[in-house]
Amino acid sequence: MIDFGVQALVSIISHLLFISITWWALQAIQYEKWMKPNKVVQIRLLLILVTIAIGSSVSNFFLDYLFLSQRLPMIW
Repeated sequence: MIDFGVQALVSIISHLLFISITWWALQAIQYEKWMKPNKVVQIRLLLILVTIAIGSSVSNFFLDYLFLSQRLPMIW
């Protein structure tokens, strides 16, 4: 069983890593075509919120898979 401190550290690093990867990937989208003039702040805020939502969802999936696979030997 993983210590709670180590598990917390792995979770924080995973969330930051996947949020960073999502931010990098979303930079490829040309969102200037979709936004109204003079709405730069709103589109940046939306991009940040979408990045956090996608990144944390992917991180949660990864962490669930990781921690559940570590508990798999307890079946036998």
